[in-house]
Amino acid sequence: MTPSAASPRPLRADARQNADALLVAARTVFERSGVDAPAREVAAEAGVGVGTLYRHFPTRADLVAAVFTTEIDATAAAAEELLRRLPPGEALDEWVARFTQFVATKQGLAAALRSGDPAFDALPTYLENALGPALRALIEAAAADGEVRPDVDPMDLLQAIGDLSHRAPSPDGSPNPMVRLLVDGLRVRR
Repeated sequence: MTPSAASPRPLRADARQNADALLVAARTVFERSGVDAPAREVAAEAGVGVGTLYRHFPTRADLVAAVFTTEIDATAAAAEELLRRLPPGEALDEWVARFTQFVATKQGLAAALRSGDPAFDALPTYLENALGPALRALIEAAAADGEVRPDVDPMDLLQAIGDLSHRAPSPDGSPNPMVRLLVDGLRVRR
């Protein structure tokens, strides 16, 4: 039986390691140099040849989209982990700080998303579908705990934080002051 395009063969262990190393390297290089950094820089950071990079990610758009989706997934998963570990209000604050950092470190991504490359078409919806429910869970938990207002729309808040986060976070890694002000405005006054 031959594998179909819908269900490709799983990667060998060494190939999976190379793909994972390339994603980590690309994230590091993109944070340092932006998404237009040379492919050689990404391959060198991963410790592989340029041919290996192109075997896994035939175009720059494929690599950018893969890095972006893995970071979206990690940011979404952080919500559940933070809720297990922290009180709901603190979990919300920590997640907002993480999301702010996520947006602030995507140099050139907004331009790439507007480039018209079909590899990016699904990314805005992917982001909303992953991060919207994560933020909703945080808001609902914090509202149930009496920490924040219950009438906050997660998608509106996600958009507002994203818009404010294009400015880099503070040197200590905390969200910029306007994001902090926005989140403080959600608090229930006692």
